[in-house]
Amino acid sequence: MDLIKKEILLQRYTSAAELTAADRTLLNAAKDAIQLAYAPYSAFYVGCALLLANGEIIKGSNQENIAFPSGLCAERVAIFYAGSTYPGVTIVSMAITVKATEQVVAEPAMSCGACLQSISEYEMRQKQPIRTILQGEIGDIYISEIGTRSFLPFQFEMESLKR
Repeated sequence: MDLIKKEILLQRYTSAAELTAADRTLLNAAKDAIQLAYAPYSAFYVGCALLLANGEIIKGSNQENIAFPSGLCAERVAIFYAGSTYPGVTIVSMAITVKATEQVVAEPAMSCGACLQSISEYEMRQKQPIRTILQGEIGDIYISEIGTRSFLPFQFEMESLKR
């Protein structure tokens, strides 16, 4: 038996003032996207903003449905919109932030497995990781330069399907 250890590597910032202007703009766009969320069942609002290589910023927010599997997370709303509206344009960075009605969220909430797998598919297609910026409603800001590999180390990849 071998013991394999996989670690994540994140940069931590204690204030938005430490970020570049572009990262602050993207994080603020994600916070703005929260206002468009529809989350009457969970009262947990998620905003996502993508920076595309052409300079466009795409926003997405979670959209719930009373039939829970029918809703969609903010990350997939944004990434699918970007893919259908700007096909072939590289997604450079993504910012994700959250807010809850019942309490102040001081830690980032990581994307669900379905979102991580969807994001990783775009990373594979564009042959480049998507820089990820995470923050709760308040608190420290975390950045992954290596995209979904930080959060989903055993991704399902296209090569797995080839015989």
